Amino acid sequence: MKIFAETERLILREILPTDIDGMFELHSDIEVHRFLGNQTITNKEQAKELIKFVRQQYTDFGIGRWAIIDKKNNNFIGWTGLEFVTEQINNHKNFYDLGYRLIKKYWGQGFATETAFVSLEYAFNKLNTDEVFARADSRNIGSNKILDKVGLKFIETFDFEGIEHNWYKVKRTEFENKKSNR
Repeated sequence: MKIFAETERLILREILPTDIDGMFELHSDIEVHRFLGNQTITNKEQAKELIKFVRQQYTDFGIGRWAIIDKKNNNFIGWTGLEFVTEQINNHKNFYDLGYRLIKKYWGQGFATETAFVSLEYAFNKLNTDEVFARADSRNIGSNKILDKVGLKFIETFDFEGIEHNWYKVKRTEFENKKSNR
């Protein structure tokens, strides 16, 4: 098992086949998917396929979303981190995308912000990229606040699968400035 990063409260590690119950709980919840097109999963086989997809990204790109594990009780909280996007989204292709998704009972505790910040540190310090992008449904106030809080800059709105989304970007220098003022 590879651990990518840690915070005071959390371990950020590779998503494992044994995370199937947590992934099912996360991706079968309609509230979690409210701003994600409401495309929930309905069985553990689908959760297994999601895990397989992420694990293939580790092989193909050396990066993929990470499991968020609570250090206190070893609970699966959700996932966070970077994905290397190879399809075209908002006229961009082959870029690092920051994302996070938490099981509902863990909302409002700062986990998404905490892990997003660590993910950006990893992007700039370990992957040595110069920029990271993110997108969020324009109506998802919480997610948009998190992206702003960790230093991503709103660029524009765009249509993503028929829904208005906000497009964000942060450059290495902007992140370093944000980090030094933290």
